[in-house]
Amino acid sequence: MKKIILIIAIASLMNGCAIIQSTGLTESDPVLTEQRQNVKKEFDTVTAPAAGKISVAVYSFADKTGQRRPQANVASLSTAVTQGAETFLIQALQGVGQGRWFDVVERVGIDNLTKERTIIRQMREAYEGKDAKPLLPMQFAGIIFEGGIVGYDSTTTSGGAGMRVFGIGKQTQWSTDTVTVSLRAVSVNTGKVLAVVTVQKTILSTADSATALKFFDQGTKAFEAEAGLTINEPGTYAVKAATEMAVVELIKEGVKKNIWEYKQETPVALKPPVVENKAPVISSEIKKDVKVEEKKDVVVQPQAITETKAEAVPSTPSEVKELEALPNEVVLKEAQYIYKERDEKSIKIWQFKKGTVVTIVGSENDWIEVRDAEKRKGFIKKDVLIGKQQ
Repeated sequence: MKKIILIIAIASLMNGCAIIQSTGLTESDPVLTEQRQNVKKEFDTVTAPAAGKISVAVYSFADKTGQRRPQANVASLSTAVTQGAETFLIQALQGVGQGRWFDVVERVGIDNLTKERTIIRQMREAYEGKDAKPLLPMQFAGIIFEGGIVGYDSTTTSGGAGMRVFGIGKQTQWSTDTVTVSLRAVSVNTGKVLAVVTVQKTILSTADSATALKFFDQGTKAFEAEAGLTINEPGTYAVKAATEMAVVELIKEGVKKNIWEYKQETPVALKPPVVENKAPVISSEIKKDVKVEEKKDVVVQPQAITETKAEAVPSTPSEVKELEALPNEVVLKEAQYIYKERDEKSIKIWQFKKGTVVTIVGSENDWIEVRDAEKRKGFIKKDVLIGKQQ
């Protein structure tokens, strides 16, 4: 009997360790994980500004809460939040919208920067004299980001649950802290506060434990065991997440107040695909069997046929027929422009290749109105036409 009770007690302890964070308030909570992913996605996908990157400066982003790390029955000297939050703000400004929003200039360590530039200038003047090459001018900022961690509230909510059966059971406790971050944008030109935002982030803590208490030998002997684990969400991570959220919210606030605006993404117009109409290939055997009268019923492009016959066009004067004796269809003996009117100064509407077969529509003096197989009409000089060779 004692062995069975011991086995049950040990199993309960192991089960208590296996169900750590059963309240789902830490990293394993799917709702909390989705919220964090949405914040990170919005931070990365903020639309770029219309006027390009904005030059900004960060002098400080300090802890203004004065809070100490909460510990039971102990006067702690450790602060509740980080004292170097400006690094998170600089990183957030450089990374928001995939780095398309802000150019951050160094101001936190401006004393060290100016001292180093002074040393370089003095050394160059000492070794190079008047010909010393000057340093490039430092980039200035148009906007200063100010603010800090303005609030830290510990144990804003807490709770727990537990149960024991025959002295064996488990219990869970949880509590939340809240960190508050304020951020504002100040114009260097006018000193005006352009926009202000305040963001809160919750810090979660959970504690799970399992206990076993059993009496033996009519209550004269007792067996007791206890195991537990506590997990606290890092306060530094909460400050970092709140700072990133504050940067995104400040961008939105600036758009609302017309301080800056989003870049309008112009849709790309796709050109329709070009379809080339290629004439079907006719073998030489089929060509021999086709009669002259039946050529008009063959499904081929006239342009392709005329290009193959271009070399057979007569070029000597003896072979050129008079215009009055020409048939209805004639051939161009050279490449020519087709004009809109009977004037060489009028608009050139087409250009026909050498050997193109055209149909005579009408004639007046030296100008002939012609039309090709694609029904493109226009005027052309009659001296470039010859009879179609049979």
